[in-house]
Amino acid sequence: QVQLVESGGGLVQPGGSLRLSCAASGFTFSSYSITWFRQPPGKEREPVATISGSGLSTNYANSVKGRFTISRDNAENTAYLQMNSLKLEDTAVYQCGTLGYWGQGTPVTVSS
Repeated sequence: QVQLVESGGGLVQPGGSLRLSCAASGFTFSSYSITWFRQPPGKEREPVATISGSGLSTNYANSVKGRFTISRDNAENTAYLQMNSLKLEDTAVYQCGTLGYWGQGTPVTVSS
């Protein structure tokens, strides 16, 4: 059974950094791309960044380009989202997803 468990969220000041983790199980991790999504309060869920199974290909939403970095460790079945220069508008619940599954999410609050 596919399981995705996010961690690493929290409260951070504008300009700060956080690193989110997505621990995966129940499927051949290295064979599938992983996407980080986020859902801001009162808004629709949106894709933030995607990484291919090999890790060689990535793409980002325009709103996070140059500030966020997606990566993965296939030996550890874990994907990451390094978030730098955080802005108030990055406040959201962040989820990782693949194969039509999502984790429970980890909340990120950017506030002074």
